[in-house]
Amino acid sequence: MGRIIAIANQKGGVGKTTTSINLAACLAEKGQKVLVIDIDPQGNTSSGFGLDKDELEDTIYDVILQEKSLKDVIVKDVIENLDIAPSNVNLAGAEIDLIGVEKREYVLKRAIEKVKDSYDFIVMDCPPSLSMLTVNAMSAADTVLVPIQCEYYALEGLTQLLHTIELVKQRLNKKLELEGVVFTMYDSRTNLSLQVVENVKDNLNQTIYKTIIPRNVRLAEAPSHGQPINIYDSKSAGAEAYRLLAEEVIERGFEVK
Repeated sequence: MGRIIAIANQKGGVGKTTTSINLAACLAEKGQKVLVIDIDPQGNTSSGFGLDKDELEDTIYDVILQEKSLKDVIVKDVIENLDIAPSNVNLAGAEIDLIGVEKREYVLKRAIEKVKDSYDFIVMDCPPSLSMLTVNAMSAADTVLVPIQCEYYALEGLTQLLHTIELVKQRLNKKLELEGVVFTMYDSRTNLSLQVVENVKDNLNQTIYKTIIPRNVRLAEAPSHGQPINIYDSKSAGAEAYRLLAEEVIERGFEVK
């Protein structure tokens, strides 16, 4: 039965999509069967795996509208061991389409139920907002992984996100847990990155992953080539970091069990 991880942060530009793509790819590289669900209308996770988001006929939007099953929209074997349910800008209309839908918070959960036994991991890239799409993802997830950029305002908005996770847990999904916080865009040349990491550790009574994702040129280039970092540049610092994160995520699963 698949472990379902929502990757969420309502702040944009924190490495959320980069983490979704590369964590999923490194889990697949380790022999795990992975499904990526792109529920960000920007569709950057879909294009990051080489799909042309403007040419997609079937997307996760059709699943949210309850016009297609999740199985119908999955693109198989985008890379070895990894399937994706893609998205594009059409998904931006989902908020309005869900108004008046009964139990609208559970549309995604019901869709995932039918496929989750086929996967070891289901990784969901959430939009950079605390929207109904994000709530749908959290209602379906076992855990939420929060990427935090190593910058001055790192803690800003995090309290709100943790509060949302807690609310979803109380009202919609009692089993939801915080998977952990992962630091991204770490620049070892600046004192600021180090200070941010220490500050968050001091102020956050939450699980923090040991792996820190560095600011890395190859990591930034990879999406424009439609490849995850472990394929685009297997020996780069970014690829090594996401492999370590994938190992930690797998190990944490054993601890939770």
